[in-house]
Amino acid sequence: MLKVSVISPEAILFEGEADSVVAPAYDGELGILTGHAPLMALLGNGELRLGAGASGRRFTVSGGFLQVFNNDVRVVTEKATIAT
Repeated sequence: MLKVSVISPEAILFEGEADSVVAPAYDGELGILTGHAPLMALLGNGELRLGAGASGRRFTVSGGFLQVFNNDVRVVTEKATIAT
């Protein structure tokens, strides 16, 4: 499992576990699974997906960065809202 944090200037929107993360990187979508190599990526605009299926969480993000290290995924975004 991945330990995931989604942080915006206004609040910590999510802290918990997910089996996958799909993020809108600056130059295309980026998928993260358990055991992913360390990574830093710039975020673009789009949907951040945590987990799969109906139990997954969705956020609309705009800018920021994503960091992966030792199954910890930290998403720091300039603006984020919970997608419906």
